[in-house]
This record gives sequence, structure tokens and C-alpha cells, in this order.
Amino acid sequence: MADRHPIALVVDDEPDICNLISMTLQRMDVRADIAMSVAEANRRLAEKRYDFCLTDMRLPDGDGLQIVEAIQELPADRMLPVAVITAHGNMDTAIAALKLGAFDFVSKPVNLERLRNLVHLALRLNEGRFLESQEFPPLFQGQSEAIRTLRARIEKIARSDAPVHIVGEAGSGKELAARCIHDQGPRGNRAFFPVHCATIPSAQLEETLFGGSTSSEKSLGLLQAANGGTLYFDEVSELPQDIQVRLLKAIEEKGFQDAATGENIKLDIRILTGSRKSLADEVRIGKFRSDLYYRINVIQLEMPPLRQRREDIPLLARNLLRHISNPSRGATPKASQEAIVALQTYGFPGNLRELENILERAVTLGESSTLYARDLLLPETSPTPSVQEPENPTLRYAPLHSPSAMEDQGANYPGQFDASDFETLDDFLQSIEREAIESALNETGWNRTAAAEKLGISFRSLRYRLKKLNMDE
Repeated sequence: MADRHPIALVVDDEPDICNLISMTLQRMDVRADIAMSVAEANRRLAEKRYDFCLTDMRLPDGDGLQIVEAIQELPADRMLPVAVITAHGNMDTAIAALKLGAFDFVSKPVNLERLRNLVHLALRLNEGRFLESQEFPPLFQGQSEAIRTLRARIEKIARSDAPVHIVGEAGSGKELAARCIHDQGPRGNRAFFPVHCATIPSAQLEETLFGGSTSSEKSLGLLQAANGGTLYFDEVSELPQDIQVRLLKAIEEKGFQDAATGENIKLDIRILTGSRKSLADEVRIGKFRSDLYYRINVIQLEMPPLRQRREDIPLLARNLLRHISNPSRGATPKASQEAIVALQTYGFPGNLRELENILERAVTLGESSTLYARDLLLPETSPTPSVQEPENPTLRYAPLHSPSAMEDQGANYPGQFDASDFETLDDFLQSIEREAIESALNETGWNRTAAAEKLGISFRSLRYRLKKLNMDE
């Protein structure tokens, strides 16, 4: 039985444009269904599964943004890439579509080469599981500008296959970012292998990467094991010079020769790297090869330290406490407001990893289900971070004892719990959640997709909260 031809939904009320797109798709072995209105497009989306959608912005009964939003609300198993056709030079509309979930756009008059490239990208995006609706991991949740920027960068980087170098302080989540790039990219259903360059002895590193053999058996190296997938080099600056030379040759030639058998091993892998040290500085002092540096540093991703994400700490703490709590001990521990203030005013030289360690220690040693500042055992002064902090006065943190620090940092905990106003603590917390959601919805004109982005949560998570709070109507 022949493979199924991809099917596209083309939404446009101009017959000439529909004919042009349909003929172009037909030459690419893609079938096209035509819809000439928002209502007809929604009906077709409900009746049939499509591989991607291409919609005009101006339609008789609405606009293409409504179709983009409707597609984002489809169940995960029915999600599909959607691109928009915009008027020439109308970048504001194109950007609005991209923010709502469109993967690309094409301007009128339609350039056929541009259209073909867009179709190829749509088909690639639809091949893997990575196009399913995925939330970022809990440590990358939040609404701070720093983490929103990071998520947007990861989503964009994941669409390409270019090498990425991730820079950031210890514990800032470099390996987690690499996994996100892999999971959300076209290799997401293939292998992901991390190589911890600083912890593997130099004598074993070459065999770890390229494989080896003894009289009895042959060991497979990670380069070959990761074929088709992604290889992440953590602390790549620690690679010995001889390994750097061999790795560079393997990247350039897309393969290497097996030392034991003489067989030429072909490689198809994406290379991601991470480092606390500046690779440019390592190149200048002769510890890292400049030619390898330019091969692996095609795209650079900077990880924000936790002190740039202070407003995310309440959410991070809740997520971590749920993760590290022991169900056998009863209810999930909660951090009191004073504990949150203490965390928000601490410098966190160890970043996300240190936050998790602090909370785990507090839960282990604590005798109550509520954590207070004294339970955190924070140092009175924060050690110097492992990477020099940018010269930005807004990033400096307040003294640990400052009672007004939470207000200064814009935390989302209005007032204190008062039994005269709320019967239970849960009622109090739900009132805060309801107020935050209402505020985001009002600011976005009740556009739920935009509100979820503003809140730093997924659309599905917002929909769940709306139902839980009886706000879904």
C-alpha cells in the first residue's frame, strides 16, 4: 500500500491564490483542501486530520488569527503546524500570528520558492512528536522577563539543526535547556546523550566518545550511539586538546574511522554544548581550539541566573516542594510568605540546583508542613557567583532581613491570610490565583492563548485552572 500523501488545509477567499497554492502543493505531492471562510475552516478541521494549515489573514467572516487560535486549542493528538498569508509589509500582523502559535508566514504576492520552503518546514515539523503540545519543565516555568525570553529562544532554536552553545552559571539549567531543545526539535524521538566532560577521566574520554574494543568485545561510543539524535557536551571547555582535534574532524567530515575495525562510521547528530567558562577566553589563552569553537558556537544561548528570576521563585518553590515531598508524610509542604521573602532576597550562587537543595534540606529537617525562613538555613551573606554578574543595578538583591523586599521585587502575594476574610488557606490562595488570571485576561482582551503566555503557563494549564475556579464560562 502506498504511503499516504500529506494533506494541507488552505484557507483563502481568493480563487487565484487558492489555485496557485494548490498547484504548487500538488507538485510537491501534497493534497490541498480549500476553505473560504473561518466557519468552513473550523468545520474541516473538525472533520479531518491535516498535516498543516496555511491561512490568509483577511477572510469574509473573520481573520486568520481566529484559525491560528482554534488550532492551538485542538487536542494534542490533533495538533498541526499553521502558517499565515499576510499583506505585503504587514509585519505587525505576522508577529501577532507568530505569538499566537503560527510557525511562519508568507507575504503577498506569494513567492513560490518561499512557499515551497515553508511547506518543507511544515512537513518536517509534523514528522516528530515534538510538535505535540508540550509544557516546559517546572524549573523553566514562570513569568519573569528572563525566563520568557529563554523559552522563546529555545522554541526558535529547536526548529533548526544548528549547533548551539549554552552558557551560564553552575546550576542554572544548561543541561535541562539542551534537553528541551532536543525534545522540541525534529530529533525529539531519537536518543539524547549527555557527556560530562569535567567528570570523565581523560584516559577514558576518547573511548567514551568514539568507542573501543578488547579481545572479547567491542564497546559502542556515544557518538555512534547518539546517531540520529543529539549529543550534549557539558563543560565542553574541559575537553583535552587531542579529543578536541578528533571531535572537530568528526564534525567536519560527519563521521569518523573506527580505530579497531577501520570502518568509516557515518554520523547524523546534532551537537549541543554547555560551559560555565567563556570559550572565547579559553581560545585566547590557548586552552580551546578556535576552529572547534567556531564549529560549535553557531548559536549561543545564555541561561539567566536565578537572581534575575526573583518573581518566579514562589512558583518554582511550589513545583519543587511537590517534587521532593514524600507522600507517606502527608500533605505537600508549603513555603510561608516569610520563607518566600527570604528566598527572593538571597543571591543563589548555585542557582536552580541550590534552590532545590535548600528546599530538600528544609523538608527533611523540618517538623512542620509549613516552611519558615528559619527552616531554610540560608547563609547570612551570599557567596560570589561563579560568573561575574552584569553591571545592572536592578539585579542587585536586597538584604536578607529586609521586610519590604518582597514589595520591592514585585511579588504576587497581596496582603496576609486573615481568617476573618477567608475560611481556609486554600480559599485565600485561590483568590490570589483568580485575581492573577483575571488580570491577565483583562490585559489581553480575554485572549486565552495570550493570557497563558503572560502568566508563564501552557494553554492547557490555564484551561484547567479556569475550570477549577469556575471561570471557564
